[in-house]
Amino acid sequence: MASSLVLTVDLGTSGPKVSVFDHEARLIDSAFHPVETIFTQDGGVEQNPREWIDAIFKAYSTIVQRGKFETSQIETFNISSHWSGTVPIDASGNTLMNGIIWMDSRGAHWAGQLTQGWPSIDGYNIFKILKWIRITGGGPTKSGKDSIAHILFIKNRLPHIYEKTTYFLEPKDYLNYYFCGRIAASYDSITLHWVTDNRDINNIKYHDGLLRECGIDKARLPELVPANSLLGEIKADIAEKMRLPKKVKVISGAPDTHAAAVGSGAVKDFEGHIYVGTSGWLLTHVPFKKTDLFHNMATFPSSIPGRYLLMNEQETAGACLNFIRDKICFPKDNISQFAAPENFYRLADELVSQVPAGSNGVMFTPWLNGERSPVDDHKLRATFINLSLNTTRADMIRAVYEGVANNMRWLMYHVEKLTSKRFDALRFIGGGANSDEWCQIMADTLDREIWQIADPISANARGAALLALAATGKISLNEVGSKVQVKKVFYPDKKLRTLYDERFELFKQIYLKQKKLFTRLEP
Repeated sequence: MASSLVLTVDLGTSGPKVSVFDHEARLIDSAFHPVETIFTQDGGVEQNPREWIDAIFKAYSTIVQRGKFETSQIETFNISSHWSGTVPIDASGNTLMNGIIWMDSRGAHWAGQLTQGWPSIDGYNIFKILKWIRITGGGPTKSGKDSIAHILFIKNRLPHIYEKTTYFLEPKDYLNYYFCGRIAASYDSITLHWVTDNRDINNIKYHDGLLRECGIDKARLPELVPANSLLGEIKADIAEKMRLPKKVKVISGAPDTHAAAVGSGAVKDFEGHIYVGTSGWLLTHVPFKKTDLFHNMATFPSSIPGRYLLMNEQETAGACLNFIRDKICFPKDNISQFAAPENFYRLADELVSQVPAGSNGVMFTPWLNGERSPVDDHKLRATFINLSLNTTRADMIRAVYEGVANNMRWLMYHVEKLTSKRFDALRFIGGGANSDEWCQIMADTLDREIWQIADPISANARGAALLALAATGKISLNEVGSKVQVKKVFYPDKKLRTLYDERFELFKQIYLKQKKLFTRLEP
């Protein structure tokens, strides 16, 4: 066993996965422990940061007990976490409320005020948003799901919390503070506060003018450090609790999207990857700063120092399949008599394989929590279209697979337009990539080769390990792609081209015809 191991934490929406990798970024062991997501009646989505910590220790204890590695061999610690969240802490480092996570839209009203006014395009004042784009690459979105919107919500609706807050931290940066004791945000994690000047990729700094626009005190925001830099060492008391050696290096960490981009192996400019987990996205590294305001995507500081990453996000992807499982097939209510089987995803694949392409005419729109890209509208909602008495559960599940793929194709069109590059192939990561059926549906719908990455659900953790190895000089960033294994390549079925092209056009028409209805139906 190599004497230099990397310990990673990947805090996903459902909970943290704790992993140990060797000096070649090969996974030795990992364990997951769930956390609760709290949905409030006013549209809030929160998690308890204390529960994050407890779950990390429980998962870590699990892998230590398995005995596949020696804790004394761990040299480096790196954290990836869900992004666009906010944890307010007081002067003693105590959390003042639950952490607000990326799905929370309660700050939409105040975030919207920052860029509204006449003359406007798509709800944004032209002059205000162009200023934001010029400096940051983007700006506060209408969805209210950015970190700055969370802070403004707290300031306006929870002023007693705001006044007690010494620092507002991203989830990743809060965990770094807990384990390392240093309050800091990296160039990549701070982006969605929309108050940093990102024009010089190697010298990101807060912009006083934008802070004044937001009415946020800079003193409540953390110190900025370069992406993928050495942050410090694990605190002595935590090292003792975890039976770690002294002076374990703590790297600055990465948002989940950034870590996944590295863990997919698509690290060269214009290499793309798609992700289907709770949410979905299509990302690629690029050598320039550029923004598509109308489709809510832009290039921002990457976790690879000196590089930009084209960012976007689709709110619910794999979450749509979980919705079918938990709310329709196996709900926890007085009627349901059965719990979801542990092999539900395999059974779902078996059902999908029995249904012809096109789901026997059934279509699904995957907007269970609104949408961010390529349209920014938190009022959109999911629908099944063309159900009949002959519709089966298998038809509906396949329609979910195809609906997520259509949404991804919609996004891909605008990504390729922004980059002026066509993807020949896309790497596929996240839980959805475990499904051969979904891989093939993606290939057929997108009309692109789909490269199924081995162990796709470990992409975030693997990316964190690769970044840690690069930060400590164990590997070069040029080696990253060669250390990520492709399990299988899926090719588009040309016989289905006409069908899937037609379904995609119908998918866009459904959006245009229904979008106004969702505003009227909003509870």
